[in-house]
Formats: sequence, C-alpha cells, structure tokens
Amino acid sequence: MRHQRIKPNQMARTARTEAKWWGLRSIFPSLVALLVGTIILAAVYPAHNGEEQSSILPVGDRESLLSEPTIMAPPLSLTLSSCDVFSGRWVFDNSSRPLYKEGECKYMRQLSCRKHGRKDSKYQQWRWQPHGCDLPRFDATALLERLRNKRLMFVGDSLNRGQWVSLVCMVKSSIPKKRRSHTGRGHGIPLIVFNALDYNATIEFYWAPLLVESNCDDPVNHRIDDRIVRVRAIEKHARHWSDVDILVFNSYLWWRQGPKIKVSWGSSASPDRKYEMMKMHRAYKIALNTWSDWIQVHVNRSKTQVFFVGMSPTHERAEEWGGIAGHNCFEETEPITKEGYRGSGSNWRIMPVLRKAINKLRKRGLNAHVLNITQLSEYRKDAHTSIHKQQSKSLTRHQIANPATYADCFHWCLPGLPDVWNELLYAYILHN
Repeated sequence: MRHQRIKPNQMARTARTEAKWWGLRSIFPSLVALLVGTIILAAVYPAHNGEEQSSILPVGDRESLLSEPTIMAPPLSLTLSSCDVFSGRWVFDNSSRPLYKEGECKYMRQLSCRKHGRKDSKYQQWRWQPHGCDLPRFDATALLERLRNKRLMFVGDSLNRGQWVSLVCMVKSSIPKKRRSHTGRGHGIPLIVFNALDYNATIEFYWAPLLVESNCDDPVNHRIDDRIVRVRAIEKHARHWSDVDILVFNSYLWWRQGPKIKVSWGSSASPDRKYEMMKMHRAYKIALNTWSDWIQVHVNRSKTQVFFVGMSPTHERAEEWGGIAGHNCFEETEPITKEGYRGSGSNWRIMPVLRKAINKLRKRGLNAHVLNITQLSEYRKDAHTSIHKQQSKSLTRHQIANPATYADCFHWCLPGLPDVWNELLYAYILHN
C-alpha cells in the first residue's frame, strides 16, 4: 500500500487540532455540570419581577431588590419564621390594588362602601409591606389547588364573616359562574358555604361570636343587651368544626362590651341554672381554655391547620391620632403613619391570653398560629365602613344631622383591609 506523505506543517496543525479536541473532551463533563447547576439555580432562585412575588423574600422590599441585582433571592422552601410579616408599613399601590372590583362581587352587601355613598376609593389601594421581606402575590388558582377536596372555615363574629366575604371575592373570578355555588344562611342557621365545584373545595363561615355557647348565637337575632355566656359549653358549635381542614377563628369584639358579663353554669334549658357576674377578662380566659381543650381532643393533628385572628382595632377617638377631639373614623381618608401607633380601641391584655392558649396547643403537637393583624390594622383609621353601609335600623333625626354619631368604626370596607388579612392567611397556607 502506498502511504501519503504528510508535510511537517500539516502534522503540526493536526496535532494542535487533536489537542484542542481532547482538551474540550476532558472539560465537557465540567461544562455539563455547570449547565445543570445553572438550570437548577434558575429554578430555585426565580427572577424577582416587580409585582410577581412568589415567595417571602427577607432581602428588603421590591425596590431595594431591583436596584441591587447582585442579591440573590432565597429558595421557595423558606418559612415564615425568618420574617415578621406583621411588622411593616402601608404603601399606596393603585397599580395592583384592589384585588377585585367592588361591583363584581355580590357577597359584599353592607360592606360595599362605595355602593353606600362613599366618594373616595383610596382606602382600597394600600398594600401591606413587611419590613425586610415581601408577601407572596395572591394567586387564587394556587389557593384553590391547595384547597382541593378540603374545607376552609371561618368561625367567629361579623368581623370574621367580613374576612370570609373578602376571601370569596378574591377567588370568585377564577371560577366559572356555573362551577361555583353558594348556600345562604337561613333563619337560625349559623353556617354559610361557598363551594368551588371543580375543586370539591368549600370556604365556609360559622357564626359563633363568643366561640362558646351564649344567648347571642342566633346569626340574625343576636342584638341582646343582657348577654349570657356558658363559658364551659362549646359542643353545640364545635360539632360543626370537627372535620374541617383549615379553621380560622376569631373572638374579641363581643368580649369588650363592658367590665363584666353574666356567666351561666347550668344548662340553658334548666329552670334552676345559676348565674355569676364575672370580669370580662376572666370569662374570656375560661372560654379560650374551653376552646383549646376541645381543639386538643377533637382536631386531627396530621390534617388540620388552626389559625386565630388577633384583635381587630376600633377607631373611635380621633384625638388619639391627632384629630379633632370628639370625632372618630368618620370622613377619615388616610392611614396613620406613626409607626407603632396604638389606640385605646384595643385591649392588649387580651393578646397574652390568646397566645397562651395557642402555645399550649402547639406544645401538644397541633399546628396553630395567631394571625396578629392588630398592629397593621391600627394604622387604618381610613378603612372602616363609617356611615357607608346598609343600616340595620332606621336613623333618627339627630343621627342624620350628625353623621359621626352613627359611624361604624368597628367593621371594614371591601375591597380593603380584610383582603390583606387574607393575603397573610394565604402566605401561611401555601408557604408554611
């Protein structure tokens, strides 16, 4: 066979080419590993794009993150324990707020303040910004997926009912009209149910303003001056909660009507039952112990999440935030900006009682959390229904002439503050 003669310069080029190929082949595994690592990092550390918040980010607010591209967001597995989401400030945000339109949610009724004459709408456009982190952006579909084949129930008073209305309005637009249903409250029936049919999920509200049994348990006829509470009796209500996956309780407003309350120690049907006038704080403590004892025995620790919403503050004394003495929340249109503000409408002795009951449950292995909405709600003197609500009875001439005298500084307009309470609830449900 005749061999082809290779020139020296051609041999040199061939050697260089082979060297390059072998060099590339030797580093190829490293390049593959680097590429795979980059893909993993991109999945775990998603780009933070303005309002698209998918995790709780303990690196400052969005503006700081956008101006410092070298800071990398933490992984999605981050828990809420690394950030106090209840400490922060209100930021005006008319681009992403409100989360739903007032006229598109029929469940609002008396909480629809614009419908009842309120002219301004700025109260709908405030976003809660925690110090040092961001809340995840509310995603109705993600929540409904988490609630698939589950029940979420709010239990408590009209403030908790307002939070139920808020959450229903927040998810409603993600469900086709024919794929949702609503079971209204009949006379004397304390339960309301919103059903997302495609998810086999329900969002419910159960009326129990004092949690334990009382003579105020009728969801319609409960305006009773002489209140009587059975602080050791809860089964009549609690049997409706036993198979619920996510329970959201509240009970505060009805415990601040006076220094004492009448307590019954016998059966409500017994003619010889005994009564005792008890200090409100002590009665509340006994009632919460009754509640926590029931939760401990009857709630499935591996299945059920338990939340208790903290005090919802009132704004009845304008002089406390620098307003006119004798006025209240009437015609207030801006939040309070003084950080740490506390008004007299909140009884801070209540919080240690609640935390003690919650801590007892957690020590015994039950997943329980306080949604501490009190401080962030203290700032929102502008967010109450005031006079802009459906009135339960006819107004007097004196009231009509002096609107501040009948302003409701207890309940909240929708869309508005309760939507933020639900964003916090959403963060716990999806990220904890």
